[in-house]
Amino acid sequence: MIDLIVNGKPREAEEDTSLEAYLIAFNVNLKFVAVGYNGQVLKKDTYSSITLKAGDTLEIVRPVGGG
Repeated sequence: MIDLIVNGKPREAEEDTSLEAYLIAFNVNLKFVAVGYNGQVLKKDTYSSITLKAGDTLEIVRPVGGG
């Protein structure tokens, strides 16, 4: 297991997990999410090529409807 910070909270992930697999494991709709990875906003087409490492910081933002 590796330690991550996700939206300011400590979390764990299996070693060699891609960002895409991590998001899917939490039922995140990849069409409607923005991800900051170690301070950098990522393009959606890079999620599968990012392998999470110990100490990585993720900010996962989903749109909220309302008005």
